[in-house]
Amino acid sequence: MKKLAIFDVDGTIFRSSLLIELVNGLIAEKVFTRDVEVLYGKTREEWLDRKGGYDAYIEGVIAAFRKNIKGVAYRDLRRVAYKVVAKHKNRTYRATRDLVRELKAKHYYLVAISHSPKLAVEGFCKTLGFNKVYGIMYETDENGPKARFTGEVLFPEVIYEKDKIVERVIAEGGLTLRGSVGVGDTENDAPFLKLVDRPICFNPNKKLLAAARRRGWEVIVERKDVVYRL
Repeated sequence: MKKLAIFDVDGTIFRSSLLIELVNGLIAEKVFTRDVEVLYGKTREEWLDRKGGYDAYIEGVIAAFRKNIKGVAYRDLRRVAYKVVAKHKNRTYRATRDLVRELKAKHYYLVAISHSPKLAVEGFCKTLGFNKVYGIMYETDENGPKARFTGEVLFPEVIYEKDKIVERVIAEGGLTLRGSVGVGDTENDAPFLKLVDRPICFNPNKKLLAAARRRGWEVIVERKDVVYRL
């Protein structure tokens, strides 16, 4: 049986958020209007000025995307997602990028789990050699070339619970959690980190760092050209 390795993507492998870059791309391509930034502009500035938290910023971006995706053509989102991946595919953290390559060479089955739209996540992760990719999928009103998004999320009962995704992957057979590796950066990743043999907290936020200290999990930090373990 193949050993399993599970990675969060945004802030763990990718040095930004694929959702943020996708929204920026949709605005640049005039699929979304510039007014969309009103929903997260203030929290973005507060985050950049270190007067506010990242959670508030990203929640604003999520709200902006969900509010404006309804009625957008599937082909337009796919086109912008392709451009975003082409532009940002090499903007990875060295430590996690190298770990992906190491585990791939050891024949691990690599799974990426993200709460960014799957159209962007899948393209980004395929360039790194992941075997399976989970991201948010949005419903369309039809399956043909004229398909447009309804604004609804598909399979919310699964995609928002990362531990359930891991359990689902294991249930499909051929994989084992024995010797497994998991990498995440926020408390949202803690549920699947509890399942693996080697949980790694990479550039963790405050809540995940506290959990890592309680549980004795491995902590890796990458700053500039230095990678170190706590």
